[in-house]
Amino acid sequence: MRLVPLILLSLSALSQTLVLQTGTVLDGRGGVLRFQQITVRNGRIESLAPGTAKADYDLRSLTLMPGWIDTHVHLDWHFDPATGKLANRSGESPAQVALFAAENAWLTLMAGFTTVQSVGSATDALVRDRINNGSLPGPAILTSLRQINNRSGDPQAIRALVRQTKAEGADVIKLFATLGLGAGGEQSMTDAQLEAACSEAKAQGLRAVVHAISSKGATAAVLAGCTSIEHGDYLDDATLKLMAARGVYFDPNFLVLHNYLDLKDKFDFPAASLASLEKAIAPSADVLKRAHALGVKVVFGTDAVAGAHGRNAEEFIYRVREAGEKPADALISATSLAAESLGLSKKIGTVGVGYDADLVATEGNPLDDITAVRRVVFVMRGGRVYRNGK
Repeated sequence: MRLVPLILLSLSALSQTLVLQTGTVLDGRGGVLRFQQITVRNGRIESLAPGTAKADYDLRSLTLMPGWIDTHVHLDWHFDPATGKLANRSGESPAQVALFAAENAWLTLMAGFTTVQSVGSATDALVRDRINNGSLPGPAILTSLRQINNRSGDPQAIRALVRQTKAEGADVIKLFATLGLGAGGEQSMTDAQLEAACSEAKAQGLRAVVHAISSKGATAAVLAGCTSIEHGDYLDDATLKLMAARGVYFDPNFLVLHNYLDLKDKFDFPAASLASLEKAIAPSADVLKRAHALGVKVVFGTDAVAGAHGRNAEEFIYRVREAGEKPADALISATSLAAESLGLSKKIGTVGVGYDADLVATEGNPLDDITAVRRVVFVMRGGRVYRNGK
């Protein structure tokens, strides 16, 4: 196996033809392939078949799969180096915030995540664009640039804000249909506000992902035409059935709950808020089980905030251990299904001919031992190798 440093390879690597010799390949759609050679050219998978060509990378001892996709992160969240506490980003310059976001993007890529959706900060765009032009290493970033909530104005003002957000370069619209867990999770945006935001997003060709803790707000968002419900810790079966019927994606998040609780001294939450976070773990596990049983499209998101970047793969383990999710379903939720939810199903999320060469390989097979997701050895994004070795 050819070892390379954990640094960005030159732009010339994009035009190279690389051959990967594999042992076990999880294709991202539930299929398992054995002993395939993958030829990568111009950043895409050119061929996938048994072969005897000399390999540039011998991955036969590893399990290879599509690069993972995290559909819900906050790249700009970080701890203040001086205090060790959650940083007050409003008191920092955009350049400072962007630097931390770039660092978090790098950590996320090294953990095997080749695409993320950050919802959302205006500084995300700075990092997204530098990564896109090859100046920075990191995952592909989709961003909402801002968050729209009940204080964003009347329906007419919200429609204008959606159009403005699109004009500024957003990839997605992010809404807060309900309050947070600590505030009770009740509906906060009115039905009219939600209808304005979701319908205008659709008119602008954008998806609308919605923070919704409880069923009332989530149901209103689904009826308004939004495309994904985030968190959903306390959704009832009626809401889940409506989501399944309308093809609305569901993104439950476990890592964020544990991250807040594990690092509670850094966040300084009130005792009541900590209690609400801890109390939400069991309902979150229950709603994930019911969502699968009712045929809801469950995707992979972590709500990664400060302290969680680079640990995104822990979400796999929490889902399997706490919610009883099948490892195969967890992996599909972070690959082909996540790609579908982003409108990128023909580009990423699958190991197949014509797809982007976004690949991750682990020591061990996550289908047999989900903790293998912690042992990322190889990361390729767009045909460029960013990690090769422990």
